Parts: sequence; structure tokens; C-alpha cells
Amino acid sequence: MQPLSREERAAIADAISRAESKTSGEIVVVVASASGRYFSIGVMWAALLALTVPLPLIWLTKWPVEHIYLVQLAVFTVGVLLIQWEPLRLALVPKGVQRARAHERAVEQFLVQNLHTTKGRTGALIYVSFAERFAEVIADDGIYKKVPPETWEQVVRELTHHLGRGARKEGLISAIDACGKILAAHFPPRRHDTDELANHLIVLDAR
Repeated sequence: MQPLSREERAAIADAISRAESKTSGEIVVVVASASGRYFSIGVMWAALLALTVPLPLIWLTKWPVEHIYLVQLAVFTVGVLLIQWEPLRLALVPKGVQRARAHERAVEQFLVQNLHTTKGRTGALIYVSFAERFAEVIADDGIYKKVPPETWEQVVRELTHHLGRGARKEGLISAIDACGKILAAHFPPRRHDTDELANHLIVLDAR
């Protein structure tokens, strides 16, 4: 996955500033190349593949156990080398596991970015994990009291549609604009309103 360019980041930051100028709410955008590396799952598949080696060799050959063991070890080693290629490793991870890990990291970022500390509890996080093709909007209690979850689901659907076409910048800007309009309808700007959180795009590394 190619990183977002400086121009793309600047355009996204401008979109955040424009959206926040119309509301007292706070919008934070966090993107990750992947929400996890999933090496343990890749190693598990390599081990399972290696475990299938001995039985057919015992049935179909008269190889000594030492040779069978070496073949098994070679299969495991090749498997571990193959899972270094991220697309293959991700293909081995169940979609449910990918979504659960991405959601876990989205919730983590909601807390890390201090969205739960804003005045009126009006912070909203847009989280995207490119490898998992996952997007989520997490809003604080003040917002959820006025905006139903289905509203955010529509924002996420449109965002994931853009991501599926490879239009990352356009998708993020569209989602920011949509969130800004939703927040503006319920949380107009306050007098002497201050920008509590950073407006720049936050980019995370996989871990």
C-alpha cells in the first residue's frame, strides 16, 4: 500500500479544518496501513501445512523418519518465508479476525487521541485501515444521544466504496465533509470556540 502523499495529507487536513469551522464538534482522522501484522496466524498456517507432511510420506514411501522430518522442516521454513509477503499473509487471516482487530484498534485510537475529553463529549473519530479495507466512525456520548448509529453507517458505506475503488483521498474528504455536516446540524459553533484536537491526518504503522 503506497503511503499518502504530502499533497493528499494537506488536502485531508484542509477538509478537517473546513468541517470543524461549521461545528463545535471535533473530528479526528486516523489511517493505518494495517491494524495488525498477523504473523502469528501466518506461522500457524505454516505449522499446520508442515503437520500434513509426514502421513502421506509414511504411506506412500519407505523413507526413513529422518528424511521425513527434514521434508517437514523444509515445508515449515518455506511456509514461514512465504508469509513474509503481506498480501498472502492477509489472505490467510479470516475476515472476522481482521475486522475484530481493526475495530479494536479504532477504539484504542479513540482513547489515545483524547476524543473522550472534548467539551460536551462531541468528538468523532474516522478510522481507516487500508489492508483490511476497514472503516469506522466512532462518536462520543454527546453525539450518540442526538445522532443514530445508522447515520454513521451510511458514511462508512460511502467511504469503503471509495476505498474499494482506490480513491483514498476522495473517500476520506467525502467522509469528513459528511461528518462535518452531521455535527453542524446538532452542534453549531460556540462563541469563543477553541480547536481542542489536532486537525492533521494521523498515520499509524502496522504492529
